[in-house]
Amino acid sequence: METIGLFPGSFDPITLGHLDLIRRSAKLVDRLYVGVFQNTAKVGFLSNEEKVAAVQASVADIPNVVVVTQTSELTIHFARSLQATLLIRGVRSVKDYEYERDIALMNHELDPTIETMILISKPEFAHISSSILKEIWHFKGNIDPFVPQSVQQLLKNRGEMR
Repeated sequence: METIGLFPGSFDPITLGHLDLIRRSAKLVDRLYVGVFQNTAKVGFLSNEEKVAAVQASVADIPNVVVVTQTSELTIHFARSLQATLLIRGVRSVKDYEYERDIALMNHELDPTIETMILISKPEFAHISSSILKEIWHFKGNIDPFVPQSVQQLLKNRGEMR
């Protein structure tokens, strides 16, 4: 039986930390869906189409990864529709862990057949977050060292390279 995982996130923008977690997650399952989802609590930096394109370009070399998107249902319900049995999430800190633990417990209540696995970020990526990068970008800082080439190219194509 094929093991199917879902790595959900808003990826606004995708970071090198996200990419590392996706690569590590892909080694744990037969097929990994990377879900580009909407976080209703966050203000968008990139359009959904831009996020999907950046993620697709960033993971193009990982053969068992498929990028999907949806904005109209709970992650756990979408995971079920993909026949995923594993949700994979990354954490950078204790604060992230507490947040992810609560989501994992609720998801288990909603569908006990889908497990959540939490991967810990490598130390070199633990300080990188999309929210911090958006702040740096807003104030005309350079985010190139923290994002994949696909995001750098997207911003260049927008005429926003710094």
